[in-house]
Amino acid sequence: MKKLVFLFLFSLGSLIGINAQGVGAKPEYIKAITSEWKGERFPDGRPKIPDALLERAKNVAIEALWGSLRNIRVASLPNSTYSNQFQGDWHVVHPDQTMSGRAVTAQYMPSRPDLELYIKEQGKLEGRAQQGGTNSWPIDILVEGDIYVADGYSKIIEGTLIGDNLANAIYRNSKRGVIFYGSVRDEEGISLVDGFNAWVLGVDPSYIQGMMLTSINQPIRVGRAICLPGDLVVAKKYGVIFIPAHLAERVIIAAEVTELRDRFGWQRLHEGKYLPGQIDSQWSAEINTDFRGWLKQYPKLPMPIQEIFEYLDGNRTW
Repeated sequence: MKKLVFLFLFSLGSLIGINAQGVGAKPEYIKAITSEWKGERFPDGRPKIPDALLERAKNVAIEALWGSLRNIRVASLPNSTYSNQFQGDWHVVHPDQTMSGRAVTAQYMPSRPDLELYIKEQGKLEGRAQQGGTNSWPIDILVEGDIYVADGYSKIIEGTLIGDNLANAIYRNSKRGVIFYGSVRDEEGISLVDGFNAWVLGVDPSYIQGMMLTSINQPIRVGRAICLPGDLVVAKKYGVIFIPAHLAERVIIAAEVTELRDRFGWQRLHEGKYLPGQIDSQWSAEINTDFRGWLKQYPKLPMPIQEIFEYLDGNRTW
């Protein structure tokens, strides 16, 4: 009798464990892995970075954002840095257009029939569309401001995650585009979707085959980078950076100040007021005072000047 009870409880526990492994990450899990974010969240648990920050991020150089992020240290992990957040070497549909938004992540893997059957069955339990391929599932949950980020494990031939029809659906939902560590098809048609952009490894006319979606809104690898759901994504022709949501404001303001310092330095060097060595090293009190005066005359600052002064004085809080 005890053996039968044990087997029943074991089977019940196994079923509960299996059912807990959904295609889409549960809000509780997303909140746990992004627990340092203290602001508003979407119903799915992802951090809701303010729209104003998304817009500010578009105007900052990738190098400045990367440098600001790399300078951040975590007290409990003194030897760790945010050094795995950038990926370059992309094929960009519209290279001169910048895109920023909040990440919705998707993981793809080579197909395996038994796991694919489970994924499709689990998708049915989660209320996901049963017509068409599972590559449409991440698109269905996009909202405005989202960027669909997928690890297609660098598959080009028969690894085309979307074509022009799905590109239209993505833009309709998100008003953004995609970052795929994989490929797309129908680039000619995709390029005609006004406002849509794509960062991919390549383009191929083949249809998607031999690969399957395994998860939505889990951490994923994008080349040498890692992306979490809700990350701030900034994509330019120079590369793509994934900024943790809780660091977004801190990284942006630091990068903005860096760029302002650069512009001030260029101007003063052009005027011959300072020597290169004075600008390209730790500034003197005289130069710092001059910089603050220059800021007061700057025609359009990216944030209120008081925020800049708080940052310069080390009093800025996030």
